[in-house]
Amino acid sequence: MRIVVALGGNALLRRGEPMTAGNQRANIVRAAAVLADLIGEGHSIIITHGNGPQVGLLALQAAATSDGRTFPLDVLGAESAGMIGYVIEQELGNLLKERLFATLLTQVKVDPHDPAFAHPTKPIGPVYDEATARKLAIERRWRIAPDGDKWRRVVPSPRPLEILEAAVISFLVERGVIVICTGGGGVPVIARVDGSLCGVEAVVDKDLASSLLARQLKADMLLLLTDVDAVYVDYGTATARALRRVSPKELSGKNFPAGSMGPKVSAAIEFIEATGKPAAIGKLDDAVEIVTGERGTWFEADALPSPIEPRRF
Repeated sequence: MRIVVALGGNALLRRGEPMTAGNQRANIVRAAAVLADLIGEGHSIIITHGNGPQVGLLALQAAATSDGRTFPLDVLGAESAGMIGYVIEQELGNLLKERLFATLLTQVKVDPHDPAFAHPTKPIGPVYDEATARKLAIERRWRIAPDGDKWRRVVPSPRPLEILEAAVISFLVERGVIVICTGGGGVPVIARVDGSLCGVEAVVDKDLASSLLARQLKADMLLLLTDVDAVYVDYGTATARALRRVSPKELSGKNFPAGSMGPKVSAAIEFIEATGKPAAIGKLDDAVEIVTGERGTWFEADALPSPIEPRRF
């Protein structure tokens, strides 16, 4: 199968871990082993990845310069995509020396009038306790929001409308190249009146961009990998239960957090409704078993509800 595999930022840097080059490398080594197993099963994969922790760190580092100036988020997004893609490509190449790889910076067109610009929801950077987050929000003019039991900076996340390098990616994939692209959701750009492009101060959601990429590439499956083993209803409560196989209709009226599982569920549903093909969400380490339907949450057009055992918190 041709599978677009989206690696969540939290799959590449575990929650609570310091954002160091060593930790990032160690987690990518782990991810590369899983991806190599998928390739070994005969699948053609296109790899996308998140960048929330990394782009936030780059923004902090840039702001700490002597004049206090920083690069815009689109430039920092491109920088983080190159940084992460480089390590993924290198570690996969170490495991699969006979294969060809390419890391491609990817521009993603968005609507300059997207209401998301006025309502930031995308978490980036480190986590803070509430008091520290509120203090930083005042000092740095940030918008902040809860992320689990912590708080993080949030930035605009407009909907992706078009993957501009999709034809290049398809060209490489058709020739057996394993492509790493759409890093951090891609670099958000808008078209000016004259048709020229320019970047915007935002971070595109990686899962929604991956869903769009999967549709443009006519992929057979969309696989969204994170640090949670499935999609849960009532997550974090005593009544939480993991979903095994679901259809978009079954999830109607259910709410999932905007900064974490919400975009993943939306991305999966958009892919299914546009293509009729399956999407799945689950834990990075379970990737091979998720593709075979043994683990994770599968989204199918006509799936029969089959919940996993209730989770104990």
